[in-house]
Formats: sequence, C-alpha cells, structure tokens
Amino acid sequence: MINYLNDMALFVEVVKAKGFRNAAEVIGIPNSTLSRRISNLEKAIGLRLLNRTTRKIELTEAGQIYFDRCRRILTEATLAHEELNGILSQPSGLLRISLPVDFGSIFLTPLLVKFTQLYPEIKFEIDLSPQLTDLVSRNIDVAIRVGNQADSNLIAHKLMQFQGQLFASATYLQNFGIPTHPQELIEHECLTFSNNKIWKLHENKNTVSVKVSGKFSLNNIGMLRKLSLLNQGFLMIPPEVVIDDIKEGALIPILPQWKGDITPIYALTETKLIPAKTRTFINFLKSELAGYQYVSQKI
Repeated sequence: MINYLNDMALFVEVVKAKGFRNAAEVIGIPNSTLSRRISNLEKAIGLRLLNRTTRKIELTEAGQIYFDRCRRILTEATLAHEELNGILSQPSGLLRISLPVDFGSIFLTPLLVKFTQLYPEIKFEIDLSPQLTDLVSRNIDVAIRVGNQADSNLIAHKLMQFQGQLFASATYLQNFGIPTHPQELIEHECLTFSNNKIWKLHENKNTVSVKVSGKFSLNNIGMLRKLSLLNQGFLMIPPEVVIDDIKEGALIPILPQWKGDITPIYALTETKLIPAKTRTFINFLKSELAGYQYVSQKI
C-alpha cells in the first residue's frame, strides 16, 4: 500500500508538470527512474494511464479518473499529517501565489510583509500576471483575481469588494469645470481602463451609462492615477486606491453620490481541501482587507 501511495504521488506530479522531465526536476529523481515507476504502476493497475509522445504526455480516460482520485487522496493525506504534526498552529513551507500587478503592488505588498512577520516559517514565490494561471500545471497554491470569474472548477474565496467613484485634479476642474451630472462627462477628458469606454454609474435606484472618451486608455491603474494627478482628466477608480491623494487634496471626489459597479476580489484555489499555509493566508487577507470596504464611506 505504501508503494502504491508513493507511485500515486509521482503520477500526480507528472500530470501537473505535463511531462516526465519537468516532474523529475521538481521531485529530484532521474527521469528514467520516474518513467519506470509510472510504467510499473500502469502494469499493477492493468490500464494505461498516460499516452506518451516525444514532446508531451496526455491522460487516457482511465488516467483522468485515476488522477482526480489520487489528487484528492494525496491532499487529504497531507492535511492529516499537518494536523498530527501541529502545523496548523504554526504553518510553514513555500506558498506559491499569483497576483495581478496593480493589486499586488497597491494592496498586498505591505500585507505580505506583515504576514511573514506573523508566520516566519512561510516563504513566498510570487507570479505577477493579469491572466488566470493554470493552478495545477504551474503548482500555484492560490491566485488573487479582480472581478467576477468565469465558471470553472476553481474554488472562489471572496476577500473584499470595490466600487468605483469619480475623481479629478483641482487644476483640471479649475480649467474645465465641474460636472453636475454623469452625462456631462462626455464633454470632458476621461482616463479609461483598457477598452472600457462605457462608464456605468449608480445613484440609489438610478443608473446612467455614459460613453466617455479621452487621449489615454491603458491597463495600468498606477499610470491612470498618475495621469489624473497630472491634470489629464477624470478617473473612475475605487477611492481605496487613491485615499492618500484624496487626503492631500491632490484628487477631488466628484459627484460622490454616483458610484460604479461593485467589483469583487477573490482568492482562487484548486480545491476546498487546502493546506494550513494556504488557509491561514486566505483568512489573513480576509481580515486585513475587510477594513478597506468602508473607506469610501468615510470620505
């Protein structure tokens, strides 16, 4: 039974790494040894689990079923060892996370430092990517993503939510005037995120959609903020992102009763059965980020 469990673990690593060579490097055993162990496992089961080519491996139908079962068994076995060894009280190990660049730099950098002070036995490997990484093949423990997520097999843990508001610099407003209704934004320079040319704003039960335009459209929140500070137009952004600029008077809230759509922030994991290091990190983020949701009410 022990040999079966060991070979199951090797099989799962091969599938996650999408090949024997990558898996062998991760595990630290010769490629030939790993290939032989998987072949012996297939012989013992009596079914082919993998179709091998010179460039890649593919799961057979039986292999997919076996992989799903093995992954759950190994996860539960790992969690059982953690509980018995007391790791739940002091989590440790390497935590691989994937973050969008803007959210990581604006919000998570100071929180990561605080977390490592609380849990010094946890180390981080961070992937800054706007795309949803394949958690299994990249061996990612948790991915932080902004906005509603497409249906998938991933488990979503809601961390917080944002709601955009309108801001502009005092100089821009002095030069070009202050709108009294969202529809007047069509007469102004507006700084848009990516190709979002329609700003939807809500006041109680009223909703207005405004087709905005401007010289600048990009996918970096930090640069959008900087352009607004340089008097280049209106910005619709969560106030939590520019709270220091607001306090200093560098950016002025406009039409504060009108707010954008609610944007949730999620931590995504492959399964509900997550190890102590991952669970502790997600709970820490929920606690730390919860306060940000009320900043806009205090402005």
